[in-house]
Order: sequence, then C-alpha cells, then structure tokens
Amino acid sequence: MNRQRIRRSIIRSVSFISVIGMLCLFGNPAVAQSKSEKAFHAVAVDAKSVETDVKNVIFYYEEKISETAFVPHELRELPVKRGTATVKIKFDGIKQIDLKPSGNGATPPNVTITLNDGKTGEFVLAIAGSFKGQSEFGEVELPAAELKKLTFK
Repeated sequence: MNRQRIRRSIIRSVSFISVIGMLCLFGNPAVAQSKSEKAFHAVAVDAKSVETDVKNVIFYYEEKISETAFVPHELRELPVKRGTATVKIKFDGIKQIDLKPSGNGATPPNVTITLNDGKTGEFVLAIAGSFKGQSEFGEVELPAAELKKLTFK
C-alpha cells in the first residue's frame, strides 16, 4: 500500500513538471515577443521618383570582419551622426525620412528626420546601408543613397 502511494506521488510530480515544462517550451515565443520585433510599414520614393510600398521595413548593413567574412545587421532604428555623436533613432518615433545625396557616392547621404510629434532634425547617415522589406512583388532592397524619401505608415 505504501509503495502505491509513493508511485502515485512520483507520477503526479513528474506529470506536473512535464506540463510546466511544455508550457514554458511552447508558450515562450508568444511571451517573448518584444517591441523591437514590431513590424513597420513604409512607402519609399527612390531617386527616379518611383514609389515602393514596403512592409516589415528594416535598416540593413553588413559589417566587414575580414576579406571573406561579414556580419549582417538588421535594425529597427536608424543610426545617424550629429556632430561626433551617433544617435540611434527608433522607427517607432519616425514619421518621415528625407534623404539628400552627399555629392560623392563614397559618403552616406544627409537625412532630415521628422518625428511623429513634428520635430525635425538634420543628420548624416552613420552607416551606408539599405532599407529592406517585403513589397507586393517580393523581397525588396533599397539602398539609402538612392532614396529621396521614406514615409512610415
């Protein structure tokens, strides 16, 4: 009789732990969804005045580690320079980005950023990168140096 109680107790404990483990394992991705994973939607206008509707917009660049190795970076913020400081402006707060070519293709473009509250600022893009996302025709990559404007919806 005592052995049956011990078995039942062990089986209940193992069952309880298994259920909790499964909840943690399968429930975690939904709970772990953070603000940084928010999808952004924008309309891009390139240098030829062609509009592209882009969903799931990210700012993309590759960091060169060696001659053959690169580290990809996908950001939901825009790294810009203001003087000697680098400012990372989150897509959440941006209403529109106006881009002006720097004159030569080697340096990143100048940008005017309009925030959702109406404030504007003049910056230089800190990193020569691209805006990537999904258009109605498939994946699209828009080099920042070849854009006029990016308006977030």
